[in-house]
Amino acid sequence: MIIESIEKLINNLNIIGKERYFRASVSIPVFYVNGEEHILFEKRAAEIRQGGEVSLPGGECENDEIDSSVTAIRETSEELGLDKEKIKYLGKYGFLVTPFGALIDVHLVLLLINHLNELNFDKTEVESIFSLPVKFFLENEPEVFYANSQVVPNYYDDNGNSVELFPAKKFGLPEKYSKPWGTHKHRILIYKTEPEIVWGITAEIIYDFVKKLKESM
Repeated sequence: MIIESIEKLINNLNIIGKERYFRASVSIPVFYVNGEEHILFEKRAAEIRQGGEVSLPGGECENDEIDSSVTAIRETSEELGLDKEKIKYLGKYGFLVTPFGALIDVHLVLLLINHLNELNFDKTEVESIFSLPVKFFLENEPEVFYANSQVVPNYYDDNGNSVELFPAKKFGLPEKYSKPWGTHKHRILIYKTEPEIVWGITAEIIYDFVKKLKESM
């Protein structure tokens, strides 16, 4: 069974400088459809941050939630309208450090449900939910695209005023650090699925998960 291989993927890695990042926690929610493992996805409500995007259940870690698994289970329960008793925690899968200053803890959970109709998801945060078989991701590779990102030491505000963020000249650093530097190709993965496209951070998490899953089977 795939679920047995999933349970072998638990690890606990240290992230240096963790306290400097925006911290969030998400779950990869697995459940059975006619005996086959599926992953549940959400489409975010249009009115909230990242509205209209496909994501995994999760959110920002609250200060009193020292263990990010508490965040993952809380957010999964609240967003899906599912009692915590029906969320079986499998363990921590890993971390994702994004190019945009966020650290996302990823956890594996098993939803003790038989059908998506059992979920009374929070419509203020979630527009819709859907699931895809784990087998789909095992058998299909994502399309790969790239976007450039740079370190920008200064910028112009809405009034046309120059705002200096990093005073490279003040410290006698090389001239190149007074201008945007370090063009970096940021990978963007796309899974063409129905009813929604799975892409970006969500696709990165699923891609890594499936890659490790293949190695453990």
